[in-house]
Amino acid sequence: MSHPHPELGPPPELPEGGLRVIALGGLGEIGRNMTVFECAGRLLIVDCGVLFPEEEQPGVDLILPDFTAIRDRLDDIEAIVLTHAHEDHIGAVPYLLREKGDIPLIGSKLTLALIEAKLNEHRIRPYTLEVAEGDRERLGPFDCEFIAVNHSIPDALAVAIRTPAGMVVHTGDFKMDQLPLDGRLTDLPAFARLGEEGIDLLLADSTNAEVPGFIPPERDIAGVLDRVFADADQRIIVASFASHVHRIQQVLDTAYAYERKVAFVGRSMVRNMGVARDLGYLKVPAGLVVDVKTLDDLKPDEVVLVCTGSQGEPMAALSRMANRDHQQIRIVEGDTVVLASSLIPGNETAVFRVINGLTRWGANVVHKGNAKVHVSGHASAGELLYFFNIAKPRNFMPVHGEWRHLRAAADLAHKTGVRRDRIVIAEDGVVVDLVDGVARITGKVQAGYVYVDGLSVGDVTEASLKDRRILGDEGFVSVFLVVDSSTGKVVGGPTITARGSGIDDAKFDDVIPRIEDILTKAAADGVAEPYQLQQQVRRVVGKWVSDTFRRRPMILPVVVEV
Repeated sequence: MSHPHPELGPPPELPEGGLRVIALGGLGEIGRNMTVFECAGRLLIVDCGVLFPEEEQPGVDLILPDFTAIRDRLDDIEAIVLTHAHEDHIGAVPYLLREKGDIPLIGSKLTLALIEAKLNEHRIRPYTLEVAEGDRERLGPFDCEFIAVNHSIPDALAVAIRTPAGMVVHTGDFKMDQLPLDGRLTDLPAFARLGEEGIDLLLADSTNAEVPGFIPPERDIAGVLDRVFADADQRIIVASFASHVHRIQQVLDTAYAYERKVAFVGRSMVRNMGVARDLGYLKVPAGLVVDVKTLDDLKPDEVVLVCTGSQGEPMAALSRMANRDHQQIRIVEGDTVVLASSLIPGNETAVFRVINGLTRWGANVVHKGNAKVHVSGHASAGELLYFFNIAKPRNFMPVHGEWRHLRAAADLAHKTGVRRDRIVIAEDGVVVDLVDGVARITGKVQAGYVYVDGLSVGDVTEASLKDRRILGDEGFVSVFLVVDSSTGKVVGGPTITARGSGIDDAKFDDVIPRIEDILTKAAADGVAEPYQLQQQVRRVVGKWVSDTFRRRPMILPVVVEV
């Protein structure tokens, strides 16, 4: 079993007839899925998603894959294949198309409809090619066949890519629900056929590789929703991903049975459900869905709200309700809130903060921890074993998961007969070459985080985030002084102000003599350049604060010359 190490350098030139695979996201993390395939000088991209920030990334809105490795080869890209329309698979597409707007997008009907709606907000009109399961498209040296897979969104596809180096299968996200709400099963006969033909490299969803057994059917949730609706005597608020059409269909069906009206809340929820309804993926009885502005005309026990925010996102509708800063909806005693999703790793603290906020205002919160209101969209260990035995890959590379998930999937593949030396556990940026039927790690390219902060893309650095964390945790101390430009002597100040540090401004009187001493010494030594003086002030004040208060606020010295 091969794995990356820090000594990896740039990859060598790809041998003729070989296939190169580079994940620019999605390995060692849940999100930011993007895989680049190279063959005969051409590139094919599968998915282009975002990662949502964690608490140690304050102020960041989204995290993108790093396009540096392909930025000078945008003309070589044949297309972007989108396996399904979840944000962690399509969310970064607008940012890549900003760099080259005519890269074709290939996906199913619903996937393309949702990405086109998103791109419309970015004022981008893409080139698209709609495909369905069973279709086969030739894209330069890549012969792509699309296979139906079941997931927590309709119309998901896996892709088999035939190349001169062999056949690669990328599953996208999938599970094996045997009783799917839309009747669309993961096409195991197609995977068996591909297995018989010979899958030279399999890239498979590893998210639930640690979970034993099989994932329960999606339709099992219907009974839980029915009980929630039966017990609720005021408003019901359901939080879900804005793309989880199956889950929202179940909410609509239950609301209709209990004669409640439904209003969608949140821009992405309204947009996506409108698209799904227009295309026939969401069946909405006449008169069931109403505008949120008409809710005041209804009694509380006649209302169901469907909103975003199931992951505790600070700007999503549910978080704003929990914080009492939503413009239209105010949580009151007796409301029932249903979080109809699982916790994405890293979001636990944010979700529990929202749950506590809702509970504080008297809401009854139903979540995965106390009721079966969610089933996963990813195959668990039992399903993966079944899948590996059908696909019979010659080489295996786990994708879509944290390190523990990738290793668990690798162990499952080995148990089904894949040789250890044919299993490649990579991380973002690691280059895997398939040459002569063997997949090996051959190098590494840049694949760091690219942060989106408002309209800024890539301007926020790790150093910036470190500064933000220090400001958030320790506050700052500003030191303002005026020096004579010719002599370097202090003619004004120093004036010291602290914010967020927990230190009273008066306490800084004790450090002023130290500042004056260091500046006097600097003047005597002929040091008058403001930057050098700032550095000396920063060191003196920083050491004094650390020694006196055991704190490490940001020190911001300002030296003005006159």
